Amino acid sequence: MGHQAAFHAPHGGADFLAMRKNRAGATEIVYDDGVARRMVWRVDGQQVNEERLSDALRASVCALRVVPTLYEELRKRAIAVEKVMG
Repeated sequence: MGHQAAFHAPHGGADFLAMRKNRAGATEIVYDDGVARRMVWRVDGQQVNEERLSDALRASVCALRVVPTLYEELRKRAIAVEKVMG
């Protein structure tokens, strides 16, 4: 991955967003609020544009409501995801 893959909230929260590859080689998005919530989504599609995904994660983690903003940013960029955990 040539683009930044992990982001922490700049506003002092413990929110964390990252992209990773699972054992099968599929790209996943991981969210952790640092307290109680951990969520994982699998990105649909074989060829994931990592730059667009990285931009969506960066924009989302800067928002106060990270998860709703993540869904909006993914929708704007036509990145389909499937919830795997959480």
